[in-house]
Amino acid sequence: MKRCEWVHDDIHITYHDTEWGVPLHNDRKLFEFLILDSMQSGLSWKIILNKRSSFKKAFENFDPKKISKYGQRDIERLLENKEIVRNRRKIESAINNAKRFLETKKEFKTFDSYIWSFANHKTKKNSFRTWDEIPAITDESKIMSVDMKKRGFTFVGPTVCYAFMQTIGMVNDHLIDCFRHDEL
Repeated sequence: MKRCEWVHDDIHITYHDTEWGVPLHNDRKLFEFLILDSMQSGLSWKIILNKRSSFKKAFENFDPKKISKYGQRDIERLLENKEIVRNRRKIESAINNAKRFLETKKEFKTFDSYIWSFANHKTKKNSFRTWDEIPAITDESKIMSVDMKKRGFTFVGPTVCYAFMQTIGMVNDHLIDCFRHDEL
């Protein structure tokens, strides 16, 4: 079975075959991937996937209401957790982004309706032949980044935003010879 070039091991296979690029409209899962994609900044996605269950436990199943209430003790607790990425700025960003997520959700009724507006509420299906053709940043990810930053979100630069768009299926960047390209 032909898969995208970046898929090399079991954790990648499972993620690639079942989640990556699948249109996602569940607010809790969107928040989870917003946190994970922000945590990935400067790291490999494999590191994040390997720590995903630890993140889920440490961040209370990615419950934005609970995370938005985290204080200094919670930050210190997370910084001592060797099972997650222990970067103070990223941890503080997760807490901040939980607050911004809830504000945005209140304004738009769902975070889904807000975030998918950057793709006109439909998946853009690309036709790349090699991984090198896939951009790290697009005009849409720049627009999303600017708007999210205006709303107070952090660790949401255009590269993180594009990775997030790929993750949640706003764009289908499976290579054209990958079996998932046509399935999605």
